[in-house]
Amino acid sequence: MTRYTVRTLLLEIALIVAAAVFISPMVVALNIALRPSGQAGSPLALTTSPSLENVVAAFTEGHLGAALLNSVVVTVGGTLIAITFSSWAAYYLVRRSGHLPRGLFMLFLAGLLLPIQLVTLPLYNTLHSLGLIGNLGGLLVHYAGSTMPFSVFLYASFLRSVATDYEEAAHIDGCGPASAFVHVVFPLLRPVTGTVLILNALAIYNDFFNPLLYLTGSGQQTAPVALQSFIGEYVANWPVIFAGVLVTVVPILALYFILQKHIIKGFAGGLKG
Repeated sequence: MTRYTVRTLLLEIALIVAAAVFISPMVVALNIALRPSGQAGSPLALTTSPSLENVVAAFTEGHLGAALLNSVVVTVGGTLIAITFSSWAAYYLVRRSGHLPRGLFMLFLAGLLLPIQLVTLPLYNTLHSLGLIGNLGGLLVHYAGSTMPFSVFLYASFLRSVATDYEEAAHIDGCGPASAFVHVVFPLLRPVTGTVLILNALAIYNDFFNPLLYLTGSGQQTAPVALQSFIGEYVANWPVIFAGVLVTVVPILALYFILQKHIIKGFAGGLKG
């Protein structure tokens, strides 16, 4: 048996302190979110009579329900697009030889080096010309392009460590490239798919700048933009803001608890590959 030493005790104390540091902002936010509008005091003062009026105000005054639905739609849509097209592209780039696959892969890598702000204006003009400004479709097109370089890089890195034995057996049995990818290769990519899913879902769900840019004036907005509406030039309704923040955190927390094992496998397997 492992002995319980002073070093173990110090490590446990350090972990408890670290956990308290990370949890304390959420406790403060919950304390302020549940504070009635008539109760004043320090942000650290304990709320004596908790109320859900700030949560109700976030949904009624800030239209948080519709904004949350839009966030879920663009997050699910953008993530599915990234997984679908990036896995196909990486499969072609890794399993094909020649100058064209190498050149295309270098083009994807270039997308990792160029800052997205550099192409914001021409991309906005292009989407405006296509009539995609002011709706979720234009936002999905943007996320499809911005998430693919890193997703292709992850898939390609992982595919290089996957043996081709199963694919060759599938080809012998009469499967074409598409059928072999769908039924043989893609199931083997589940670890890195978990990595791609989590990284892209977090980035898209928490994005503020692009929904603000592409949905301005349309009446549609995502959750981060909806929360910003409670911040004025001279005053901010912090109880309602914190209530909205806690509500918007719920979907991501639920996804994490449901897919906790897959997330850990995704980071361990996908990034290792």
